[in-house]
Amino acid sequence: MGRATAASLILLIGALLTPAFAGHDYAQALSKSILFFEAQRSGYLPGNQRVQWRGNSGLGDGKLNGVDLVGGYYDAGDNVKFGLPMAFTVTMMSWSIIEYGKQIAGAGELGHALEAVKWGTDYLIKAHPEPYVLYGEVGDGNTDHYCWQRPEDMTTSRAAYKIDPEHPGSDLAGETAAAMAAASIVFRRYDPAYSKELLNHAYQKLLSQLFDFADKYRGKYDGSITIAQKYYRSVSGYADELLWAAAWLHKATNNRYYLNYLGNNGDSLGGTGWGMTEFGWDVKYAGVQTLVSKLLMAGRGREHSPVFERYQEKAEYFMCSCVGKGTQNAQKTPGGLIFRQRWNNMQFVTSAAFLMTVYSDYLSSAGKYLRCSSGNVSPAELLAVAKSQVDYILGDNPRATSYMVGYGNNYPRQVHHRGSSIVSYKVDPSFVSCRGGYATWFSRRANDPNVLTGAIVGGPDAYDNFADERDNYEQTEPATYNNAPLVGILARFHGGYNQHHLLSLELELPPPLDHHHRAGSGVSVDDPIEITQRETGSWVYNGKTFHRYSATITNKSSNKLQDLKLEISGLYGPLRGLAKLNNDSASSFSLPSWVNNSLAPGKSVGFVYIQPASPAEVSVSSFNLA
Repeated sequence: MGRATAASLILLIGALLTPAFAGHDYAQALSKSILFFEAQRSGYLPGNQRVQWRGNSGLGDGKLNGVDLVGGYYDAGDNVKFGLPMAFTVTMMSWSIIEYGKQIAGAGELGHALEAVKWGTDYLIKAHPEPYVLYGEVGDGNTDHYCWQRPEDMTTSRAAYKIDPEHPGSDLAGETAAAMAAASIVFRRYDPAYSKELLNHAYQKLLSQLFDFADKYRGKYDGSITIAQKYYRSVSGYADELLWAAAWLHKATNNRYYLNYLGNNGDSLGGTGWGMTEFGWDVKYAGVQTLVSKLLMAGRGREHSPVFERYQEKAEYFMCSCVGKGTQNAQKTPGGLIFRQRWNNMQFVTSAAFLMTVYSDYLSSAGKYLRCSSGNVSPAELLAVAKSQVDYILGDNPRATSYMVGYGNNYPRQVHHRGSSIVSYKVDPSFVSCRGGYATWFSRRANDPNVLTGAIVGGPDAYDNFADERDNYEQTEPATYNNAPLVGILARFHGGYNQHHLLSLELELPPPLDHHHRAGSGVSVDDPIEITQRETGSWVYNGKTFHRYSATITNKSSNKLQDLKLEISGLYGPLRGLAKLNNDSASSFSLPSWVNNSLAPGKSVGFVYIQPASPAEVSVSSFNLA
């Protein structure tokens, strides 16, 4: 073969390969991944519903139990609402927005993402009608799986199942607390009142809310809601959820109780002992370890450093296993996909890819490397592995198949999903009976009449093989918790990354809700006002040492403190927790709006700032006592 002919052949092969392996449209994939949640909605659908082939369903949910449980999400291709995976879905969607909200907004999808979270949290609020009561399932998987009906027609049981002090479920209550805490962070900027409502359910509103419920009345939820065992068995137990909830509650409240909980219980609850190679709705250890590692990298929690460092060792064990440079590496298919199990393997792929993505970004911001038994791994190398998993899902695989429905030209057409596989009732309102659905629609060897856009299906087997058949539920059934982590990753790959992310996010912390842990020397004391501050962390970035300072203002008088004006000199970095006064002075501040610029007797308010210098000087300019 001549050179010209060989060169022409190479160009031809390149042209043929380009469509399947060209760069992906992550913005389009992001939009579709969020749209999928609208197809999973239960309850009364809103006027702006975009998935038009769906209709209202489950409108009597909770009625048999005397509660309103209308709403929420169907978890997968059936019509049951399972509380544990639904709460995990909300937590991961919220984490996606917390980390990459700016990128989601840049793609024009932030509004839809917030709606997706709120559809879940609105339901979780309903599911928690009393302090020590939480509903964890609506519907019966056994009777539901006996039928093949679209949600709008279902005739199966809609009984609801709950946990309470006599029937505990620490894993379910802990995950729900984590979901509400994470979502409260999301809505703090966009809907403060709703954010506070969520936090009231997760936090100790009456010293008896979800975290307290989970911690005080310990037990596995599937020992109380036994009907869930066949579908969402809590194999890992509840210890991981207790730590997971504490990590999110600390992030949401800045309350040192939860930081100390992580430090004091890390060993006994397995946070420092379990080195994992999976992360998902059942096993949360790798997620907790990642969150604690971020605290360490940001210079926080130094009083628990020995324990937190053991958390981080296990976080890096997980990352190294995914990269293939650890002591026990994750199994991968010949095409490079992380493989954990045949049934819905993609849930582990998207969750692992999310943890790798955020950990890579944490490392980049802290100027660190991943430490593996086979050598150091750069943040870029870790991110590349995460990207390889996402690209595999979107079509860069031996079959050139997209495992996101509706993305690309070659994607699953016979999804194991009742709603998408049966003609929309808007097209044909004829009732679909329980067994008739199997005979007429399930057994059809034809494409789904409704495209389940954005759904991530179970995916291929250990050898990259995939059969697009409706009865192949192990490979063709989607799930909400497959999509939730992918929202953040796709936003990251579409919108890039802010190098100062780790530093700036530390300033998103709210003022501490626990004011019983004050320390440090007073900077300025003007009786009846006490101002104390302390350094709570430090780290080196680009050769410069940054310090994080936490200050507390306390009203020591017996009167209400109003119209307080502070002067802060020697401030060289950003500050969060006080209101800037609109005057000529750049150093004048007042109390924040959330306390209405007043403090009751004996009450305190906190603020934080980060700067590469010694503490700023804080003094009182003026105030009034009412």
